[in-house]
Amino acid sequence: MLPTLYIGDFILVDKFRYGIRLPIVNIRIFPTGSPKRGEVMVFRYPHDESINFIKRVIGLPGDEIVYDQKRLFINGAAAQQVKSGSYQLETPSEELDVIEYSEVVGASTHNIFNDRGRSSRNITISVPEGSYFVMGDNRDHSNDSRFWGFVPERNIVGRAFLVWFSWNTNDGGVNWSRIGHKIP
Repeated sequence: MLPTLYIGDFILVDKFRYGIRLPIVNIRIFPTGSPKRGEVMVFRYPHDESINFIKRVIGLPGDEIVYDQKRLFINGAAAQQVKSGSYQLETPSEELDVIEYSEVVGASTHNIFNDRGRSSRNITISVPEGSYFVMGDNRDHSNDSRFWGFVPERNIVGRAFLVWFSWNTNDGGVNWSRIGHKIP
């Protein structure tokens, strides 16, 4: 989820934002809301529900999503993107040449990365009822709905909203500037 979340971030999740659920079976018994386009959501990975994933909600039930040449279209309208920088980003395994954009999806304005060295996986898909389409903000290095499909409503855990602690995995020690960071 770079650049929104860093490796080493610990987050707070509002588990009641999208409804009160029965423990273990995770059936929603009292709806309090639904995920909104642009929110960062925690959910149980559909192919192994013992694993929690975190991604940004892009498509709601009934939406048509097109991702073409690294451009996102929701129901025929292009998501607004403004270039905000260009970086050499070092990861533990490689160095990436990324372009950072400020993107608007729903009510959310957030930053995303596109890797110049990777081609785009183009898709056109309709989101079925009771499901959500999610993408990571590090678009070319994200294991998301483009590859494994939709998140069923029953797999939703909650909405991520705050970094409560952050550990600097490169240098060790606390990453003080990240603590209290709101997740857009």
